[in-house]
Amino acid sequence: MKFILSRHAIEEMRRRQIPRQWLESVLNNPEQRIPQPGGKEIFQSRLKSARGKMYVLRAVLAVDKDPAVVVTVYRTTKIAKYWRPQ
Repeated sequence: MKFILSRHAIEEMRRRQIPRQWLESVLNNPEQRIPQPGGKEIFQSRLKSARGKMYVLRAVLAVDKDPAVVVTVYRTTKIAKYWRPQ
């Protein structure tokens, strides 16, 4: 998927210590895509840290742009809160 990173997304990835390869993995092969109002969509996948802890990595994209713009990205351990049943 073609995308660009917003300044905010770059800062948040640095602050939250999220490697770009994790983001690219989620954007190229998301486990879930959740449409949002205003031309946005959340791409998310479950990831396991090196210590074995499970996370959901979520990326909010403005998909109405070409290329899509990554607005922000974060990881959370609150899997039950964000995961949508299939």
